[in-house]
Parts: sequence; C-alpha cells; structure tokens
Amino acid sequence: MKRHLISAADLTRDDALLILDTAEELAQVVDRPIKKLPTLRGRTVVNLFFEDSTRTRISFEAAAKRLSADVINFSAKGSSVSKGESLKDTALTLEAMGADAVVIRHGASGAPYRLANWVHGSVVNAGDGTHEHPTQALLDAFTMRRRLGGLEGRQITIVGDILHSRVARSNVLLLHTLGADVTLVAPPTLLPVAVDTWPCTVSYDLDAVIPKTDVIMMLRVQAERMNAAYFPSVREYSRRYGLDARRMGQLPEHALVMHPGPMNRGVEIAAEVADSTRSTIVEQVANGVTVRMAVLYLLLGGSVPANPAEEDS
Repeated sequence: MKRHLISAADLTRDDALLILDTAEELAQVVDRPIKKLPTLRGRTVVNLFFEDSTRTRISFEAAAKRLSADVINFSAKGSSVSKGESLKDTALTLEAMGADAVVIRHGASGAPYRLANWVHGSVVNAGDGTHEHPTQALLDAFTMRRRLGGLEGRQITIVGDILHSRVARSNVLLLHTLGADVTLVAPPTLLPVAVDTWPCTVSYDLDAVIPKTDVIMMLRVQAERMNAAYFPSVREYSRRYGLDARRMGQLPEHALVMHPGPMNRGVEIAAEVADSTRSTIVEQVANGVTVRMAVLYLLLGGSVPANPAEEDS
C-alpha cells in the first residue's frame, strides 16, 4: 500500500483485498471480552475534522484506540482555525506534535492532497468536499462481501444525489476495481458533468434497474450543498427515486439495501425498508470500525500480527 489513503483510485485490487482480508481478521476482536490489541502502541493518530461528523469521527477514534494508539481529536470549532489559521499552519503544528497519522475531513475538495505535502505521517481522507470518502467505500465493500460472498460480477446500483456525493465517487472507483458492475440512478440534474468518464453506467429509471440488482445503495439528498432547485419537489423526487416497500418487493430475494447515512426517512428510503432484514445500515456502522482498524494498521505498519489468534499463540 501507499503511505496515504486519499482516493479509492489509490488502491490496486491487491491493496483493496488486503484491507478487506485484514479487516476480516480484526473483526474477531469485536467478539472478545477485551476489544483491544497492542498493535499501534506508541503511535499517535490525529482526527482533524473541519466539518461536523459523528459516525466517521467516532469510528476512526474507536479504531485507533482498539489498536492501542494515542488519539488526539482536533475540531476546527473553538480552535486556532476559527481565528483564521491556515491548513498549512495547522499541519505544521500537528507535525511538531509528532503525529504518525492524520485523519482529515474538510469541506474543500483536495485538502487531504495538500496536507500530505506538509506532514511526514500518513494522511487518511475521511471526506473532502464533494470529492471522495475512501474508507466509506471500503466498509461498504466489506459489508457486501460478507453478505454476498464476493463482488466479482455483482450488479450494484447507487441511487440519489450523485452530484454532491463523495461516497458515490469512491464506491464507483473501488467496486470497479473489485470487479463489480455499478449503475448510477439519478435525475440528470443530480449527476456530475464528467460522469461519462466514470467506470459505470447511468440510468434515469429506477424501476427498470431494480429487478437485476444485487445491492441497492440509497444516497441522501444533500440539501445543505444545494444553491438551486435540482428537482420539482421532495414528494416528486421520492416518487421517482425513493425506495419504498413496493420497489423493495421487486428486488431479487438475496439483494441488500444499503445507506451510508445519515438517512432522510420517507425521502430516499421508507422507514419499513430501512428497518427491514435486507437492510445493512446498522451493520455498515459496526463494520466501519473494523475496516478503519485495518487501514490504520496497514498504513502505520503495526509490528504485532493483525490476526488476534496469531498474537495469542
């Protein structure tokens, strides 16, 4: 693997499978009475979040602590950043503290690339603007693989606000690398201009795609990033692109329903669908910790075996 994880495109097929296989080994830790390994003892991981996040920040914090790393949580609110400090000055401060890894979430696309030029430690992109969110794609792939057995040739459908979704971009890149066929479904106004260069197909008709789908991933409409009307009304959007009980009934029996969260129940996904046995939404959150443990372990080169069984032997 490379020193940083900034884009899903940074991962070769072997890299991605190594992360997923390592996560599978580390998942054994979750079933232990003491959910901790000494693999990254003495290492420092900084969570540098310029955007609000609950699940992702806590997930990275839990992952680092379960590997015995020291964790520093840095929030832009109430810090020198709110007083006008630049990203570079913040990076130099972290460098002086001896950070071994910096997990960054930033509203500007490309911020993790800039940060990687200023620190000697590893940089992990926890979401940058509307660009990418590679560890979300990894945990989604991990969840799919556990449920379906493999991703080669699987039909994955991603529905909703593709234009503003860093999750969609990272998933398309990673799932293509792992051999899956991805279809994006959205109104034309919610597709990026250069979507024809992505390794996927595009459809505007959800009902036509659903019957041949192995996994359907619903995305939230990111109203906070919108400065214009991208569709006539929420009701109209939900009617054409929402996953309700009727549409779920058209899915193949083995098909999974996914959502990276947070959800707008009743808009892109009905409550009965989100809470159904096909839904992996809670599973995705739990798997996020395991996958991020694997990423930190591999980037920071833990000296103790990742496999808990090996460690005990």
